[in-house]
Amino acid sequence: MQTTTGGTTQADGKAWDSSYEWKIITLLAITFGLVGLDRFILPVIMQSPNSTMAADLGLTPADGGAMAGYLGMAWGVSAFVMGYLADKLGRRTVLIPAILVFSLMSVFSGLAGSVFALVVVRVIMGIAEGPVASTGVAVAVEASKPSRRGLNNGIFQCMVSLFGLALGPIIATRLLDSHSWHTVFMLVGIPGLVMAVMAWLVVREPVKAAITDQNPGSGSLLGMFGHRNAKVAPLALICAMGGIFVIAAMLTAYLTAPIGAGLGLDPITAGNVFSAVGVGGAIGQFAIPALSDHIGRKISTLGSYILASIALYFFTQAGPENTTSLWILLFFASMFNFAALAILAGPVAAEAAPPGMLASMAGFVIFAGEFVGGGISPIIASHLAGIYGLKAALYFASCGLALGFVVSLFLKETAPSKTGGL
Repeated sequence: MQTTTGGTTQADGKAWDSSYEWKIITLLAITFGLVGLDRFILPVIMQSPNSTMAADLGLTPADGGAMAGYLGMAWGVSAFVMGYLADKLGRRTVLIPAILVFSLMSVFSGLAGSVFALVVVRVIMGIAEGPVASTGVAVAVEASKPSRRGLNNGIFQCMVSLFGLALGPIIATRLLDSHSWHTVFMLVGIPGLVMAVMAWLVVREPVKAAITDQNPGSGSLLGMFGHRNAKVAPLALICAMGGIFVIAAMLTAYLTAPIGAGLGLDPITAGNVFSAVGVGGAIGQFAIPALSDHIGRKISTLGSYILASIALYFFTQAGPENTTSLWILLFFASMFNFAALAILAGPVAAEAAPPGMLASMAGFVIFAGEFVGGGISPIIASHLAGIYGLKAALYFASCGLALGFVVSLFLKETAPSKTGGL
């Protein structure tokens, strides 16, 4: 049996506290959606014709890219460090302050008066958002019936794409019609403050670790890597994160660059095509992890990587004449790319965790993906684009996804439906 304060849960499904399970997943989903909104709304506000932010602060496109990189690296390091502390000190001790701080940093982004101040605010935001990812995975797994781990982590994680990449640009541009960029940052930060209060009211501390039935906090840091997936998942996630962040960094330039260098689309059409990333990503992060509960983590990850690589390659071969085809190919590339991310960072990481190290394991996997895939891969892709053209950056992403398939061949199957752990 595994127990949680204020209720009981059992691996055999008896007396499972389903009410708490769905409260937690709903709370985490909305909160992680706000993380995505706060994280990805900056470039939209910077580049919007209705915003004076770039002119007011003297921001260049390079500044925007640098801030995204700093935030991503801070996110990755913090996901690991604070995930470890969440295993030692408790979920509430880490998660609630993290939600509060990242929401306040969104508000403070609207108060920044210089590039330096904005960089500081965004780095602190990354430090606060990282543990929402790693500790959030731990809280979701501990509240979930084993047969629903993939489904629940998919619901939780897909909101980053839905809020940040699909709804975020719409929300930002609509608000900028009638508000200054200062006010927009403040408005999008307020809901997070509400969710911090809700987390304080709802989140429970586990009495025993969700998977191992042993006391949390009892595992050693070096002993965390005993399971094969603890070594394979971080390497595989680097490939998924690399694909996502290279696409995010280079896609707009490729879509709008003149014919020969890119596709020559006008900004509105390019934005419509780009929306496939958010829509496909959200569906992939939800649907494929849920499917992995039934068919297995390994086959779901392998299928996601190879299909994402193929779809992205064919996207690079498509011309500007049929934007519907571009949207569909980008939709599938993003859907399967984000699916691999969600499976590896969620149920695969959690099911590889030793006693008492669930948040630490999730944090380390996320750290590797964010720091290398999210930080270093876009730098390499930008360098390749400068030498060989923008399409080379997308080839690099497609090859990285194919490499993710090869790495994932070494995963060990851990889905309860396949291992008899239901």
